[in-house]
Amino acid sequence: MKTFLMIGANSDIALTAKTNVENTGNRVICISRQASDTFSDMLIGNPVTNELPEIDENIDGLVYFPGSITLKPFRSLKQADFQNEIEINVLGAINAIQKYSPKLTEGASIVLFSTVAVQVGMPFHSAVSVAKGAIEGLTRALAAEFAPKIRVNCIAPSLTNTKMAEKFLSTPEKEVAAGQRHPLKKVGQPEDLANAVSYLLNDTSKWMT
Repeated sequence: MKTFLMIGANSDIALTAKTNVENTGNRVICISRQASDTFSDMLIGNPVTNELPEIDENIDGLVYFPGSITLKPFRSLKQADFQNEIEINVLGAINAIQKYSPKLTEGASIVLFSTVAVQVGMPFHSAVSVAKGAIEGLTRALAAEFAPKIRVNCIAPSLTNTKMAEKFLSTPEKEVAAGQRHPLKKVGQPEDLANAVSYLLNDTSKWMT
């Protein structure tokens, strides 16, 4: 049995990923900023402020789920918008990795999240692209630095049907329109990304970093 740490564990993707991992006989330690009725053993912590709980056991993987979507015209963005994106997406991930990387076992896996907007370029995505672009740079740097002991990978999805994206998918018409912008003509679902997380955590992806 392996043990994995999931930070931001109240998200739709995290909930599905947790179920996937536990269904294969492994254990998941969950950290979130708020208590949850779903998990009786949820640990409370805030990676942005670096208020993170201690864990006693070693871990075989770490997943950082927290994120945000600030979509505004560039000229209307304030410094606070960029700061918020960077704090949640980048500094929180850095704090979590620095805190828990000493607990990672040989062959462990770190999984981070970016967005397709970093590589493709999309209108109104300046703030989130700045933050997630930093995450992609961090992923590559840590993959090189932590090898060969620890693998580091990043998932960069398109729009996915989660609570965070519900304002963009609030009607059937919006969901269809969003799906049409994707080559596969559909919006992603939490299980699509949770399955990718499961793959990157397990030994099937042991030659991927």
